[in-house]
Amino acid sequence: MTRLAGTASLLALAALAATPAAADTLRDALVGAYSNNPTLEAARATQRATDEGVAIQRAQGLPSVNITATETEFVRQSANAFTAPERNLNVGAQLLVPVYSGGAVRNGIAAAKQRVEAGQADLRNTESTVFAQVVAAYMDVLRTEALVGLAANQVDVLRTNLEAASDRFEIGDLTITDVAQTRSRLAVAEADFQQAEANLIAAREAYIRLVGSAPGELEAPPPLPGLPEKPGDAMVIALENNPNLIAAKERAEAAGFDTKAAGAGRLPTVGLFANGQYSDFFGTLGGPIAANFVQAETTANAGIRVTIPIFQGGLPAAQQRQAGARESAALEDLIAAERQVIAETRATFSNWQAANAVIRSAQAAVEAAELSLEGVRAENSIGNRTIIEVLNAEQELLQARAQLVTARRNAYVAGFNLLALMGRAEAKDLNLDTGGVLYDPDVNYRRVKGKAWDWDRDPEAAARSTSTVDIPAPDAKIGPQLEP
Repeated sequence: MTRLAGTASLLALAALAATPAAADTLRDALVGAYSNNPTLEAARATQRATDEGVAIQRAQGLPSVNITATETEFVRQSANAFTAPERNLNVGAQLLVPVYSGGAVRNGIAAAKQRVEAGQADLRNTESTVFAQVVAAYMDVLRTEALVGLAANQVDVLRTNLEAASDRFEIGDLTITDVAQTRSRLAVAEADFQQAEANLIAAREAYIRLVGSAPGELEAPPPLPGLPEKPGDAMVIALENNPNLIAAKERAEAAGFDTKAAGAGRLPTVGLFANGQYSDFFGTLGGPIAANFVQAETTANAGIRVTIPIFQGGLPAAQQRQAGARESAALEDLIAAERQVIAETRATFSNWQAANAVIRSAQAAVEAAELSLEGVRAENSIGNRTIIEVLNAEQELLQARAQLVTARRNAYVAGFNLLALMGRAEAKDLNLDTGGVLYDPDVNYRRVKGKAWDWDRDPEAAARSTSTVDIPAPDAKIGPQLEP
């Protein structure tokens, strides 16, 4: 039994401390998610859609050209219309050049640019959020593997105890109560083992969902870099770099430009125009004296158009009030985002510190429980301790080891979440080797912001992440987990 207890300790820590030669690393998992997570890919596509807002707003201030062709058949003529044509082809071309729009176009472009900046910050937040989920899933697999090992070992220990108790009962050294108590604890341990296996399968499924591949034999994660020593330091960095807060600031500025653009509805607009027209009656104009008429003609004109709104039923005022109210809401959202960042950063820092303290306490508890169990077993062998006291000591040791494993998981996850709140948990911060250049949303923005050709098209839309339907369902085995 002493040998089995020592084995339990090794199993409990192996999943968090072992570094096998051929194993999956946390970096591998993060790279897999970076390249193949549908949530992250969808966020990138959404940002590309946001990029087009600048080109859409700019188009309203650029010249436009239209050609209209109309072919008319006069199927029924007036009885008095002796020279009316039977058919007519009319082709007209129009060029419009906006000159002044009251600032609507300029402010609309400025608002769209701010929304691009906000969207890029949102994309940063999505990336760090996905990475935080991957880290949690990775650590959950390690933790539940260790807990399954502990539960399996506890079952083995209690089975050995039951055999020993039964043998001692046969020779009259123990009572039937002692045997029943041991059997009861074994039944509970077997149920705990089944639940631990179910939890391990769920953890591996979560890993597959996020990373897109089954977990192999996972290495212990590397130390987290750049964690602050004080909550105030973490908060200062978060207020400067948190992507959610940056996005809220950019949206508030965009809302301010929207308010200015809405006010342009009551101002004059100025534009240049040029029109050309070709008309052909195909020799049918003039009826019996068609030879006296010109059957085709071309006309053209150009000018400047000034539109001065006088009364629009209160529409521009309502639009400006509406935009102003939305700007107020955006400013309040900025304050709310700032409060949330402050609260989450302080709370996460506290959780991280608490988890580290729990690790130290749990390590001491494991050492003490191991010593206690050894002493209780020795005293039981000479009749100074009861079987229930031995069982209780074994349970205390199991709980201490489980607490240590869980605390290590919690400390690492809390530390990574703290980095995410500080804006330091993205691919560029983690030096991920993705096999290529990291995704830069600004590349697409620079590509599309100046496009003005109506027939530009991107490749047909297609999903970039892969399905997990062909990945076999994971089992609850511990040890090397080879990918299918």
